[in-house]
Amino acid sequence: MTSNEAPLVAVLDYGSGNVHSAVKALIAAGADARLTSDRGLIMDADGLVVPGVGAFRAVMDALKASRGDELIDRRLAGGRPVLGICVGMQVLFEHGVERGHDTEGMGEWPGAVTELDAPVLPHIGWNTVTPDAGSRLFRGIEDERFYFVHSYGARTWSLDVMPPFPTPALTWCDYGGPFLAAVENGPLSATQFHPEKSGEAGIRLLSNWIEGLGGATL
Repeated sequence: MTSNEAPLVAVLDYGSGNVHSAVKALIAAGADARLTSDRGLIMDADGLVVPGVGAFRAVMDALKASRGDELIDRRLAGGRPVLGICVGMQVLFEHGVERGHDTEGMGEWPGAVTELDAPVLPHIGWNTVTPDAGSRLFRGIEDERFYFVHSYGARTWSLDVMPPFPTPALTWCDYGGPFLAAVENGPLSATQFHPEKSGEAGIRLLSNWIEGLGGATL
């Protein structure tokens, strides 16, 4: 890739998520974004975005049916960047508990996704977040608000990372109690909120992620 080419970002087409709005937002953020289920393109892309809406179980079933979970695993094994959005973040954890059903997730991170402890659900609308000082995703937008639509989230973090591996950057939000709004862990990043629905702040966050892909500077 030459310096004036936009990084290629594959948006995983597996039957879930606000895929078209995600593609439009990624293009606005500076990527050559393509909605695709082509395995070769997904593996070769500079970045992979995994959107997701609805129930944890339904998203996991759709990922397994399309073998999208295998593609995510293979990319991460090779250090290739992946960004999960909303339920696309939740399924990265070990399991999700919804309405009494415990569903196995991808297990990239330990822990469970559970119902938020809030008097009114779902959590819909704009909210502030508290990023770690070392966050790349939130560089320059630390004080902005982002758009959430969810009833479940990861309310704890238990991954113990030892040197030489870098400590993950965690971003928290509060709605009836703290929950993870975003995680940056090596090649794997994710947001519980929808950057594609978060206006200029969301575009800036996606631009920060795209800049970190490295493809535009090769």
